[in-house]
Amino acid sequence: MSARILDGKVVAAAVKEEVAAAVAGLDYQPGLATVLVGDDPASHSYVRGKRRDAEEVGIRSIHHEPPATIIQDELLAVVESLNQDEDVDGILVQLPLPGDLDGEATVEHIDPAKDVDGLHPFSLGRLVLGRPGLRPCTPSGIMRILDHYGIETVGRRAVIVGRSFLVGRPLAMILSERGADATVSVAHSRTSDLASLTREADILVAAAGSPDLIRPDHVKPGATVIDVGVNRTDSGLVGDVDFDAVKDVAGAITPVPGGVGPMTRAMLLVNTIRAAQARRGVA
Repeated sequence: MSARILDGKVVAAAVKEEVAAAVAGLDYQPGLATVLVGDDPASHSYVRGKRRDAEEVGIRSIHHEPPATIIQDELLAVVESLNQDEDVDGILVQLPLPGDLDGEATVEHIDPAKDVDGLHPFSLGRLVLGRPGLRPCTPSGIMRILDHYGIETVGRRAVIVGRSFLVGRPLAMILSERGADATVSVAHSRTSDLASLTREADILVAAAGSPDLIRPDHVKPGATVIDVGVNRTDSGLVGDVDFDAVKDVAGAITPVPGGVGPMTRAMLLVNTIRAAQARRGVA
């Protein structure tokens, strides 16, 4: 029997409806600022989608597009101007940055109250401490998919393949938080006998950036498989999971494209309105 498809586009549409309703109930218009440096086509495509999403739900899109020749101090000055702008509730700097620009230093310069990507050390620190705050968008989107489709995490074994600060590490913390209560293992490129570990997973998340890394022998029959990978190959866009083969083993699986990707953008909107409400003291 083929796995149930966890359609991120469907879940993202529901999230966007919720955000649009929340925005409509405010007496101000939240603002999301995007900063896109250089001319990378993929980055331009991502940011266009994020800006379009924002405008669709009633969030003001404020865009800055400095050239790739900008120096670090000038980029930090752009971020600082957005920190001080009262019409800006959220700031997103599209990563990676070109050339010698320092992405980490740039993210750290964002006002944590406007860190809608959830990647500032302050935001990640609150996550580690289990305190409320802005969470990274992709892990939050994964949790929303699991919730939408009624996939239980309490008491389940979760294995995450990939330990980046964008996905793997924060997702491990979120899945093990009180309320989610999963037992989590994080695998990576130095994990020995990866398949024996991943076959223990009730929930398997592939976020390693390696095309078709996860094959049927990596998957416990009936497991939920979340594919975070976005890999551009000669045959098109593929994930970290060999979808066609694994869907006959898994109980549920996200496709690429159309799975986690739309949810990352949707949760950016959620973070923007949460940041706006927190800055203005709205419950």
